[in-house]
Amino acid sequence: MLPEYDIIVVGAGHAGCEAAYASAKMGSKALLVTMNMATIAQMSCNPAMGGVAKGQIVREIDALGGGSGVVADKSAIQFKMLNLSKGPAMWSPRTQNDRMRFAEEWRLLLERTENVHFWQDMANGLILENGDLKGVTTVMGQKIYARAVVLTNGTFLNGLIHLGEKNFKGGRTGESASYGITEQLVNLGFESGRMKTGTPPRVDGRSLDYSKMEEQPGDENPLKFSYDPNIKPLSKQRSCYITYTNTLTHEILRSGFDRSPMFNGAIKSTGPRYCPSIEDKINRFAERNRHQIFCRA
Repeated sequence: MLPEYDIIVVGAGHAGCEAAYASAKMGSKALLVTMNMATIAQMSCNPAMGGVAKGQIVREIDALGGGSGVVADKSAIQFKMLNLSKGPAMWSPRTQNDRMRFAEEWRLLLERTENVHFWQDMANGLILENGDLKGVTTVMGQKIYARAVVLTNGTFLNGLIHLGEKNFKGGRTGESASYGITEQLVNLGFESGRMKTGTPPRVDGRSLDYSKMEEQPGDENPLKFSYDPNIKPLSKQRSCYITYTNTLTHEILRSGFDRSPMFNGAIKSTGPRYCPSIEDKINRFAERNRHQIFCRA
């Protein structure tokens, strides 16, 4: 039988890593349950930290003793303060990050933190006794007990992936969705909904001609997220690049709108405001003849 923990955290994305780290630093014996130890803190979408509103949150987390700012600084390849032409309330720090280094730094930070333990398995249910939450069950048949459970499952709970006219179950491409917890929560009276996000395409950087794009360098005197004096700002940075779609691009994309899950009824969810798909941009802002494409090597 596994030992009892103070806190079980289900899911090892950004929120799960932060929850396990915070719990352990406060003296709790924390168990981080993840389906795959090799994808702890995976940057699934845009490999960046911060931006408008989010950058302020990363710094607040750092001020409270969290790890996101430290990890972002250690794995950064560029730092840029956004919106400097506006008032200070809108200034927003953002790093571009090395995806593999980011995940490695989070893994190292957690492994070096006393009281953080790991369990590779899929949590598929909650243990309830007389109406009290006592822990989680896993697909391998384990029962793990704790005083509290934190669910940070992200896109994995009954996850559904749309790729053109195809859709299939999954939390990320190549990774299984997780089942059991959603159904149990619904039976307990919770409501279940689904939100939509979009993942940008990955292209081989060697196939791009950056000389035809607008270079976006980092700040000349870069700052950092963490207030830790031992963390130093970047001394060398990588540039990002901007290019644009054109009217021909829009015509080609419009020709396939009838087969796009955004418009054929396959996706019924609400997407985040600042992460629209390119076909959504073309549809919502039909008066524009180009849209920005942000590239980073």
